[in-house]
Order: sequence, then structure tokens, then C-alpha cells
Amino acid sequence: MDDSSTRPVNHHADHRGFAGPIGLAAAIGMLVGGRRQARLAVELTGVSNADHVVDIGCGPGNAVRAAAGTGARVTGIDPSPMMLRLARTLTRNHTAVAWSQGTAEKLPLPEGSATVAWSVKTVHHWKDVTAGLAEVHRVLADQGRFLVIERQVRPDATGLASHGWTERQARDFAGQCRAAGFDAVHIDKHVHGRSAVWAVQAVRTKPASVRQG
Repeated sequence: MDDSSTRPVNHHADHRGFAGPIGLAAAIGMLVGGRRQARLAVELTGVSNADHVVDIGCGPGNAVRAAAGTGARVTGIDPSPMMLRLARTLTRNHTAVAWSQGTAEKLPLPEGSATVAWSVKTVHHWKDVTAGLAEVHRVLADQGRFLVIERQVRPDATGLASHGWTERQARDFAGQCRAAGFDAVHIDKHVHGRSAVWAVQAVRTKPASVRQG
């Protein structure tokens, strides 16, 4: 029986990561295929030179470079040393970019240090979604914007074709964002040709009593 309706949003949490020749081939594929989603991330979050953007699972750095092109300060975080080496090599001309090895569940950043956080096609790999969302909430400043983009996949997809989310998984993740304390959570679908992605957006707000001090 098809169990797609009960798959968690991180249904590829057991992925072994990216290393060696296979990891390099995957990185090259991300470079070629990820530029449109990188531009979409910048557009949806309205990144400007006033922002500090955190890219969680930055891979070879497409979305980092797109954000840096606006004048924003950007931190790219990835668990793969190979991905970070490639990202650094491709981003030598951007002085406002920093790279750090880490995971969604343990972001190497101070509390309230970022104004934008996003994860482009990586939440389905997170080991612990609850812990990851708590970390995003921690590092975002008041009114910080959070965006997750995941490829739309068919409920019966398997293998590489299943790396992404069904509509149900997108809605489940939106519910988890609300449970983690995010506000203004909403889902959109963006279609380009025969492919589509889900975009889940949210805002990190502090209670009025905290803001007023």
C-alpha cells in the first residue's frame, strides 16, 4: 500500500550527505538547476542591503550569491565540507559572505542575529524538524522572515523523484511552523513550465510584552 500520505516532511532524513565523486556530481546539478529557486528566494523575501540572510543547507551557494547581489550580508551553512569548499571557490568576489559548517538543528549563529532565514530544497533532509524550527526561531530577529522552498512531487514518486514535498507535506510543515511560534504562515505554489515548487513563508515575532520591554 502507498504510504505517501503519512510520510513526514523530512522523509529523506536518512540521506547520507554529499561527499566524493557522487557528491560533486550532485553539486554540479544543483549549480545548474538551482538558480531559478535562488532568484525566487530573494524575490519572495524582499532581501535588501539592510538584511543579514542565513541560508540553511546552502549547498554550492546559488541562493547565497543571489542574496549577496542585493548588497545583503549572507551566511551560508551546510553540513558538507565538500559543498562549502565549492561554494567558497565560486564566491570569492563577495566580501559580505561567510560560510560555516553546521546543520539546521544546531545553527552556528547568535540569537536574533539574522533578519532572513531560508532553506531551499533541503528541509526534506533535516534530521529533526522540530529542533530545526526552534533554531531558526532563535537566530531570527523580531519580524525576521523565514522561507522554505521545496520541489513539488507526486504522492507516488520514488527515488530521486521523491525529493521534495506533496501538497500535504507542505501543509504539514506550515502547521509545524505555527506550532514553533511563527506567525503569518502561508503556502504558495510557483509553477515554471512543467515543474513547480512549494513556498512556505512565515514571520518570527516576539510577544508585544517582550517588544515593549
